[in-house]
Amino acid sequence: MASKLWEKDFEVNKEIERFTVGRDHELDLLLAPYDVLGSMAHITMLEQIGLLTADELQTLLSELKDIYGMCQRGEFVIEDDVEDVHSQVELMLTRRIGDLGKKIHSGRSRNDQVLVDLKLFARAELQEIVSLVAELFNVLIAQSNKYKDVLMPGYTHLQVAMPSSFGLWFGAYAESLVDDMEFLRAAYNIVNRNPLGSAAGYGSSFPLDRQTTTSLLGFASMDYNVVYAQMCRGKMERCVAAAMQTVAATISRLAFDACLYNSQNFAFIRLPKECTTGSSIMPHKKNPDVFELIRAKSNRLQTLPSQITAITNNLPSGYFRDMQLTKEILLPAFDEMKDCLRMTTYIVSRIEVNTDILASGIYDNMFTVEEVNRLTAAGMPFRDAYKKVGLDVEAGQFHADRHINHTHQGSIGCLCNDKIEALMQEQLAKIDFQTARDAIKRLLENS
Repeated sequence: MASKLWEKDFEVNKEIERFTVGRDHELDLLLAPYDVLGSMAHITMLEQIGLLTADELQTLLSELKDIYGMCQRGEFVIEDDVEDVHSQVELMLTRRIGDLGKKIHSGRSRNDQVLVDLKLFARAELQEIVSLVAELFNVLIAQSNKYKDVLMPGYTHLQVAMPSSFGLWFGAYAESLVDDMEFLRAAYNIVNRNPLGSAAGYGSSFPLDRQTTTSLLGFASMDYNVVYAQMCRGKMERCVAAAMQTVAATISRLAFDACLYNSQNFAFIRLPKECTTGSSIMPHKKNPDVFELIRAKSNRLQTLPSQITAITNNLPSGYFRDMQLTKEILLPAFDEMKDCLRMTTYIVSRIEVNTDILASGIYDNMFTVEEVNRLTAAGMPFRDAYKKVGLDVEAGQFHADRHINHTHQGSIGCLCNDKIEALMQEQLAKIDFQTARDAIKRLLENS
């Protein structure tokens, strides 16, 4: 039976062990390749400060690189009697190369190990999410440009209000993603700082070179204060969750619009047949189940920050086992976020737009403001024009003029999509993914 990193001369009650380990076996598999990368950087630094010989380092790096390959191929497992990923990696090393494997833990605690694992994992996941958000953005802009001249009703209080357009509708969600990207960029910057070397939260008497591990892992900087490095556990997860929350809010609202506009009562858009499902009793039904699930999943994602806050709120400085539960909330959320983004992009790119919505007279009143503005431009005081048109509507004498001329920035006739695209490109240019990618590539190649 494998011993635990902290085990003394007594055995923990099995039910206590089951309760405290929780879902770590399942979730730590996601962290395994990052745990190996963190160990590779750490032991490279240990050799530089004289705690490992050059030969010991090369032996350890070779074995760790092999374990990393197992992780990439899906062959890495955490054995039933092993507590977590950190214990499993160390156990595999000691089985292969004996006591030398035990040296990798010098100057570390599982506290800073899991912190660096989580940061490396979140950093990689955020790179994927940023890429998927950019893809959805591009599809929305393309649809906005394609349908920029197709009018549709705009609503306030779910009442027909004023003329809008599909150019505005698609473009609005594209610009919303620009602001969401700002949150993702901020989250990435918070994630992209190295906690390794903080040990259990109070540093080490070993002369650790934290700048070395920071550079080897491609972090922009380190979390300098070792107490704060541990305090950022929970805070980092909450910041990442808040960034995903903003993206989820955008696509949830888009999904609601799509479900509403796809209904027969609106019939503004039509979803591709292959993107709908049927009814077991009503043969005519084509249900927008995918958008409904996107909406529900996105709404669930929006609860992430409050869930993490509920676990970590009002904890004093230092590490507490409460933090373990944040993994159960955050780690699976990345796949759900990516799945929602992929599905949204797929369907939005295939939406069919009704180009003849305004043929129905039920939308005549959306042109009342246009008439008020025409009368005002011709010299009638605005309040008098407003009253006249209102009375015409009440008397059934209002006749809609569907020719509109909106020219100001951001309006139907001047979408400013090029400006919105420039804003997105500016955001993307500020996120430095390449430094991290290059560092990890070098770390693996030099092993």
